[in-house]
Amino acid sequence: MIELIIAFGAGLISFLSPCVLPLIPGYISYISGSSIDELVDKKHINLFPIILFTVGFSLVFITFGAASTFLGQIFLENSYELRIAAGLIIIILSLHIIGIINLKFLNYERRIQTNINKSIFSPILIGMAFAFGWTPCIGPILGSILVLAATEESLSQGILLLSFYSIGLAIPFILSGYLIQRFLIFSKNFRKNINLVSKIGGIILLITGILILTNQLQALGYYLLNIFPFLQNFG
Repeated sequence: MIELIIAFGAGLISFLSPCVLPLIPGYISYISGSSIDELVDKKHINLFPIILFTVGFSLVFITFGAASTFLGQIFLENSYELRIAAGLIIIILSLHIIGIINLKFLNYERRIQTNINKSIFSPILIGMAFAFGWTPCIGPILGSILVLAATEESLSQGILLLSFYSIGLAIPFILSGYLIQRFLIFSKNFRKNINLVSKIGGIILLITGILILTNQLQALGYYLLNIFPFLQNFG
């Protein structure tokens, strides 16, 4: 299913965005209760809190996806207008990501400070705060996927779409904790390419918006299914 591939890729791009990637070591340090130096010296890191962190932001994103699909179903009688509006919104958001236009209200960054007692639930709560708080980089990308979810025919499809987005964001986050030494080197070397990755992601979303606007997204999906039949297992 082409939408699931796009959602998973959007999750990966969100992880590599300018205001997420540089902060990953800090989040891992805070969640694990160890300093960066301690993390580097450790041969093994406890991944359980990191996994719980990803569960936290996944719960929020999936809830957003379900709500978007629910609202989309309310306007199902106007499906043509909904598709046109969804395509236009995704195109506008993608142009913001690429840097062609500047939507100032998307540049507002809200960081939610947490003073949570350390418990099994604190990583989940921190992950939920992460989902709500880091809007400038994740917002336009996530917003495009939520608009895409609004065009889905069933609630389960919207939930599945945002689940793939969350997985795309969660997998590299967990791997960065497991391979913290290599990740610190990767993060330092990759920063010069962050803007390029954001622009590539914006271009992909721009193409997606155009396909939705012209009602060709499903046609592309059928074409990919003919080439990769195993993708039917995800739809």
